Amino acid sequence: MSKIRTRFAPSPTGRMHVGNLRTALYAYLIAKHEGGDFLLRIEDTDQERFVDEALGIIYRTLEKTGLKHDEGPDKDGGFGPYVQSERCKCGLYMEYAKQLIEKGEAYYCFCDKERLESMHTTVGSDGKEILMYDKHCLHLSKEEVEANLAAGKPFVIRQNNPTEGTTTFHDDIYGDITVDNAELSDMILIKSDGYPTYNFANVVDDHLMQISHVVRGNEYLSSSPRYTRLYQAFGWEEPVYVHCPLITDENHKKLSKRSGHSSYEDLLEQGFLSEAIVNYVALLGWSPEDNREIFSLEELVEAFDYHHMSKSPAVFDINKLKWMNGEYIKAMDFDRFYEMAEPYLKKYITKDLDIKKIAAMVKTRIEVFPDIEGLVDFFNELPEYDTAMYTHKKMKTTEESSLEVLKELLPRFEAHEDYSNDAIYKLLTDYVEEKGCKNGYALWPVRTAVSGKQMTPAGATEIMEIIGKEESLKRIRKGIELLEAAVNK
Repeated sequence: MSKIRTRFAPSPTGRMHVGNLRTALYAYLIAKHEGGDFLLRIEDTDQERFVDEALGIIYRTLEKTGLKHDEGPDKDGGFGPYVQSERCKCGLYMEYAKQLIEKGEAYYCFCDKERLESMHTTVGSDGKEILMYDKHCLHLSKEEVEANLAAGKPFVIRQNNPTEGTTTFHDDIYGDITVDNAELSDMILIKSDGYPTYNFANVVDDHLMQISHVVRGNEYLSSSPRYTRLYQAFGWEEPVYVHCPLITDENHKKLSKRSGHSSYEDLLEQGFLSEAIVNYVALLGWSPEDNREIFSLEELVEAFDYHHMSKSPAVFDINKLKWMNGEYIKAMDFDRFYEMAEPYLKKYITKDLDIKKIAAMVKTRIEVFPDIEGLVDFFNELPEYDTAMYTHKKMKTTEESSLEVLKELLPRFEAHEDYSNDAIYKLLTDYVEEKGCKNGYALWPVRTAVSGKQMTPAGATEIMEIIGKEESLKRIRKGIELLEAAVNK
């Protein structure tokens, strides 16, 4: 088998959509699983949609996700240029388009906008509307064509597809697909600005760059018969097609750029880890034989077999991604975790407290970094809370019993100077032993009083160590005050 070569060919039009990231990832994995090459090619022929900063986004995303390309604009492997606009400058695409004209597989079209807009659409077998060009300019004489060109009349070059028979192409996921040629419109190959269309340029470039496997979204399935006809017209061998299934949201609608989590950058800003995103995206349309879920990129390279990809749409479940991200956070080295958590902790904690200790408390309790806010906000000040929280069936506590416990403990806390976790815990366990109750009977009221929350990232004594003696006593006194008001109603 010849060396596998895959490519990721994004258009620099904005943030990288999750679907584009998956295409890049699958192309990378297919190549690396077999020791092949992964190429980056920039398809910037749509000048109207070009976004200056998007090129930087592409490079940053590939770097952060670990998808290192073997060839690209910054790594010439002998198949460059790797930017389509640069390839255009040498007349490459026009040269190949003219070859098709000579073979009768393409033709000049001089129709103006008004005439094209008057054309009717027909409905294909898949129910989609197709703008069918009527081949008017195919029937122009050679003299008419030359006269129009000499006069500088604007033109495009169209593919000349047959109107009868069928075209069949093979995809390694979807199998053989046959379409009626009557549904194949004569797509534009060269636009009026002289630039090639994506559909034409990617076929020429894939051939010249010796791409063995073309990985793309299944929205390109409908265009593939026309690609097949181009390969056949040139007499070139077709690559292996691998079309990835659609990615939908939880409502089974196509994942929209307006969904709030449709791009890689969106997810990073929402506190997700790059490696968790890559791991999750790998599972949007592919699953290993053993149903394993957590993979490093290196492990994905080892395990990935694209023949296990699904035809069915993949649902982007943000809650599943959050769970996976939480697993990655739990497994992180603490120093790296603290480095990433510190900006959030400093944003959410306004008092001069030991945020490194707080970081250790929250590490195993968050799924994304912004979750930190809801876990640590009570360190700044005691929130308003309902004294019903003191009642806990499992701990066998009530408002009355909690009031009694806090009143009995308050003088002990006032007299105690060592507010380290171990010392306070010893004070509380001594009290529990004297009272002959279970730990929770005393610790639950104290934790509720010092936090004002039902769920906290740590126990009562760890919280008291962080906030210190003065603030701890202030909050316990407040708890007593609230409980007395509730009990004496």
